[in-house]
Amino acid sequence: MTSAIEIRDLIVSVDASEILHGVSLAVAPGKVHAVMGPNGSGKSTLLNAIAGNPMYQTTSGQVLLGDEDITFSPPDVRAKAGLFLAFQYPEAVPGVPVIQFLRQAMSARRGTDLSVLEVRIAMMEWMQRLGMDPSFAERYLNEGFSGGEKKRNEVLQMAMLDPQVAMLDETDSGLDVDAMKVVARGIEALRGSNADLAILIVTHYQRILDILEPDRVHVLVNGRVVDEGDASLARKLERKGYEQWRS
Repeated sequence: MTSAIEIRDLIVSVDASEILHGVSLAVAPGKVHAVMGPNGSGKSTLLNAIAGNPMYQTTSGQVLLGDEDITFSPPDVRAKAGLFLAFQYPEAVPGVPVIQFLRQAMSARRGTDLSVLEVRIAMMEWMQRLGMDPSFAERYLNEGFSGGEKKRNEVLQMAMLDPQVAMLDETDSGLDVDAMKVVARGIEALRGSNADLAILIVTHYQRILDILEPDRVHVLVNGRVVDEGDASLARKLERKGYEQWRS
């Protein structure tokens, strides 16, 4: 089976400083993989490099989205091809309503101009699932949003854009237990409507993985994958931490 996304020996630098030293992993369609590791280990660098953030320079290796080599494709090409990144700290975009942003993003993803009505109907369904007030659609993107609202909005975008691969950069960070459960259940609802969705989630915490049971866990320390295993590895990390891999 072709992987939904495959990373081969990826070497990435930021400001001429090498952060990732040959990272490899592959996520099959419909699977959930978690990347865990201490602060500064390169987890967010990995997701940003996969997404094509120009601040992160890939000097060697490959990123394959299905059968397509996107290693040096610009971010918009990757997004249109079905790659989605939910940010740890989503940016506010004053003056741009959520519905307008999503209409433009969905039209680009599908290659056709969608009407406001089409987008609104789809939004209403997903906002209800995510426990979001209908007035949310008219608010400016992330402006004045609480932490929980920002994360719900990221999941809403993911649901509306229907990607092949969703990357979640600490989506559970800063959420209370109730908000985290709403976000996790929203992700599960999306998986229910798209059985082939592959998810790569970066997290420090076991709690979201109790709901999004990962098929595979990768431990990233000092820019290298130092261990891999099933969901039990995440529970072990919760108990024992990363000391055994630190040098």
